[in-house]
Amino acid sequence: MKIARFSHGETIAFGIVDDEEDELVVLKADPMFAGYEPTGERVPLGEAKLLAPVIPRSKVVAVGKNYRDHAAEMGGDAPTEPLLFLKPNTSVIGPGDAIVLPALSERVEHEGELAVVIGRIAKHVREADAADVVFGYTIANDVTARDLQQRDGQWTRAKGFDTFCPLGPVIDTELDLEHGTIETSVNGERRQQGRLADMVHSIPAIIAYASSVFTLLPGDVILTGTPAGVGPLVDGDTVEVSVSGLGSLTNPVRSAG
Repeated sequence: MKIARFSHGETIAFGIVDDEEDELVVLKADPMFAGYEPTGERVPLGEAKLLAPVIPRSKVVAVGKNYRDHAAEMGGDAPTEPLLFLKPNTSVIGPGDAIVLPALSERVEHEGELAVVIGRIAKHVREADAADVVFGYTIANDVTARDLQQRDGQWTRAKGFDTFCPLGPVIDTELDLEHGTIETSVNGERRQQGRLADMVHSIPAIIAYASSVFTLLPGDVILTGTPAGVGPLVDGDTVEVSVSGLGSLTNPVRSAG
């Protein structure tokens, strides 16, 4: 099942994507908290603006260097344990929203990723039980000011600018992780390509590890790492991250000025 958060006219709502009819089945409330009760209304997809499918109430948890080829291109080995960092929820934007290049940075790069949306309070979750706390999956772009990351020696500023966490276009509650692929392109030119199964640390392992550190709350998002091929974004670019079964997340790139 695919869930969208969208605006239509003056209203922001949640809906189930009906691919056959190219429509959204409008729900009475956020299904993460209120279930899947429809209002009886349907909205054509072409008339709706898709928004970030979730705005984390607490945090975005991200995992660094979780593909061996990306760890190698960054000049090292993949960590033996998940390398965690946080992005503020103010960095989240939705499909079609502009990634804004901050004046403080001279090199901003894309990092296409699969994102996990947490659906219930989770603390000290066992790997075997990780699926029980997952609401679904969406696409993310862990936009990074690479020069600031290298200069600071830690990643908060480089990863945390407003607009540096595009999410969307929908949440899929039943994604095929074993056979899934991820790809990032800029202006139609492919830069990244990988298999979700090639993550160094699996999604259950990440959830178990992260929930041993801090409590995960409903609506929290976990970014699971990026494959090799990260590269620069400049004013006027269009970056697209695609995950098989989930569609594509597309964002234009604009300078702050």
